[in-house]
Parts: sequence; C-alpha cells; structure tokens
Amino acid sequence: MLRGALHAGRDLVNMAKKRPNVIPIIEDARHPQKYRMLVPMVDVVFADVAQPDQARIVGLNAQYFLRNGGFFVISIKASCIDSTAPPEAVFAREVRAALRRGPRCVPPSLRARLAGHARVTRE
Repeated sequence: MLRGALHAGRDLVNMAKKRPNVIPIIEDARHPQKYRMLVPMVDVVFADVAQPDQARIVGLNAQYFLRNGGFFVISIKASCIDSTAPPEAVFAREVRAALRRGPRCVPPSLRARLAGHARVTRE
C-alpha cells in the first residue's frame, strides 16, 4: 500500500498492525528504488497518492513489486490531477494511462465516484 501524504502515515501503520498482509510504506511513492529492498513482490498495489502523475507512479511501483497475475488499484481525486478539467475527463485520461500500464483495466464505476473521486483497477 502506498500513501503519498506523510500525515496519513500514522493511520496506515495502525491499520497495518491489525492486517499482517498490508505493508505500510511511508516514503515518497515516486521513488520506489528507495524502498525496493524492504518490500517483497505482492498481489495488489493500492495507491492513494493524489499526484498529477499518479498513473505513472503506480505503474512504476507495479513494475517493482507486482507479481504476475497481480493487480493495482488507483484512488483518483480529479482535482489533484487537473482542477480545470471536468472530473469525468480526468477519470477518462487516467483510465487510458492505466490501460497503457497493462492489458486489462476496469473503468471506474458510478458507485466508486464521490465528489470528484474514482477508483481504477488494473488486473
């Protein structure tokens, strides 16, 4: 699990104490080479990094850590990527970026959208 915001680290670490299958990373997600020696290959990469280049960030981390057959989930906050574009346009652009990272992508569903947010999964 990748979190870009350091202030959320405490909550992530506390949650990971209860879930041994979660590896909290309190580090800059844009530089996975800094923590690659600490993290094994995983089945799922979940990223909530709220950065304009988050699809690239998640793709890079997936290259380092994702097992064959694994998947990633990107939590998208449209305003963090492009506050001038409609959220639907931002989501479409991020889905295209996720598709470039792998052959199968599940577009965000309406149920996953909350006030400019969406979740994109690549299997």
